[in-house]
Amino acid sequence: MTLMSNKKRTKSSTSIETQLQQDFRYFLTAVWTHLNLPAPTRAQLCIAEYLQNGPKRLQIQAFRGVGKSWITAAFVLWTLFNNPDKKIMVVSASKDRADSFSIFCQRLILEIPWLSQLKPKNDDQRWSRISFDVGPAAPHQAPSVKSVGITGQLTGSRADLMVLDDVEVPNNSMTELQREKLLQLVTECESILTPKRDSRIMFLGTPQTTFTVYNKLRERSYRPFVWPARYPRKVAMYDGLLAPQLAEDLENKDLAWQPTDTRFKEEDLLDREASMGRSNFMLQFMLDTTLSDAEKFPLKFADLIINPVNPTHAPENIIWCSSPDNIVKDLPCAGLPGDYWYSPMQVQGEWMPYAETICSVDPSGRGSDETVACFLSQLNGFIYLHEIYATRDGYSDRTLLDILRRCRKYDASTLLIESNFGDGIVSELFRKHCQTTKTNINIEETRANVRKEHRIIDSLEPVFNQHRLVVDPAVITWDYKSNADEATENRFQYMLAYQISRMCRERGAVRHDDRIDSLAQGVKWFTDALAISAQQQIKDRRHEEWLDHLEAWMDDPQAEANHMVLGLDLDQRKEARGLARSDNMTWM
Repeated sequence: MTLMSNKKRTKSSTSIETQLQQDFRYFLTAVWTHLNLPAPTRAQLCIAEYLQNGPKRLQIQAFRGVGKSWITAAFVLWTLFNNPDKKIMVVSASKDRADSFSIFCQRLILEIPWLSQLKPKNDDQRWSRISFDVGPAAPHQAPSVKSVGITGQLTGSRADLMVLDDVEVPNNSMTELQREKLLQLVTECESILTPKRDSRIMFLGTPQTTFTVYNKLRERSYRPFVWPARYPRKVAMYDGLLAPQLAEDLENKDLAWQPTDTRFKEEDLLDREASMGRSNFMLQFMLDTTLSDAEKFPLKFADLIINPVNPTHAPENIIWCSSPDNIVKDLPCAGLPGDYWYSPMQVQGEWMPYAETICSVDPSGRGSDETVACFLSQLNGFIYLHEIYATRDGYSDRTLLDILRRCRKYDASTLLIESNFGDGIVSELFRKHCQTTKTNINIEETRANVRKEHRIIDSLEPVFNQHRLVVDPAVITWDYKSNADEATENRFQYMLAYQISRMCRERGAVRHDDRIDSLAQGVKWFTDALAISAQQQIKDRRHEEWLDHLEAWMDDPQAEANHMVLGLDLDQRKEARGLARSDNMTWM
């Protein structure tokens, strides 16, 4: 009886061990049970299945809080449970995070009875947060598990399994340069992987933007597995990468916007969306980077109108469009992927003198910052950017005189100066030079009391959205070629185009913001004019012309008939009748 019982226990024990080895989901459930955690949810079990049966190179993108790091830690132990001679490297954004992953694995080995076989057997085996060996492993120069930060020493190591856990975080992916560096570091993992048939690389994380390194990895055959917190309203936005279990659910039922996992109820998701904001929720819980980037970087090249800007006149109306036929292909484009410059669809009405022209100056001292002047005009609610002047010569006499010279060129009536810098001293210097050069121009000061990023976006976003800003192509060409003596990564940061495309509401969004700050300051000056309807202006003018025709015909029918035959416009007819007066500014 005792012998039979022992045999049954042995057989049962062998059966359990076989289940633990063959099915990682069973192994994960056993680990969760030991930790007194609820049974793995469907999402967690689906992630577990993908880890076990997925391709050699894979990605896992799941909503925040699903426990993908813990699941992957259990997978590391399952791998060693099946083959203790495997060599595993854990890479995270920081060394501390990688060490936390390693420490969690050690804790499970020490606490779970059926993992006791993985405990180190002697003092010769390594056991630290940096690296450790499992007991049955044969002696080897490489540890069983090694943890390292993405910027740490990767070269020289070898691994059968690479686990890259949240290597992309905001601190190392906000700029193009940072992303390029991160991608280069991630690429090094390929050289670390041992040339075995069962060697694998796994990425786990949350993408930060549409130009995330995870998208680059997809181009290199890293197959993503995407599990959002809600069933999406549009499956197409995931481009076929939605977890197959969720895609199958949506084929059979209308589950759009319902929770995909029992860990988060509807009320909890609503609370999170309300507290986080929609864009952050869509990024962290829906993994929809398209919407996130559209809201995070609201200023798009495509919303501008690229057209030659006349120094003194502009058409009554310009029709914006974003047709592929209107992409301006001969201009350098330093924006985000898929964002282009566009020429207008149509120019309407007569050419009229500008209603107002200003010069917006953002002063700075000598150093890395620029003193920038933007020359802008307004007509019928459209704002025209003639030229940008930028120098790192501070507010020297040469700089101020160069700006005033351009003011005369464009017949600017107002010189708008930010007084935060120098407490108004720059304005006084301009006044002095206006006297010496006999320049008649109104000098206005503006003072900012809102955080710069918010102020810039609040000023420019409405204008961009309404397609009211017209930029001369020469401005874009000059902007791209400026600061040519700088290193590439620095030169781009000074460009207006770079600052426009990378500006967001986060503090310090761009390193240099002088050009976009000057532009925003000038655009804000014209805010009231944006309420003017170009179409209404044309209608009003035509009405005025008909009234003038009627009045002139009653006074002198023959003269009016002659004017019509000659094709004189309203101003020309008035001038012929001696009714026009000159409003042109004269420079002293």
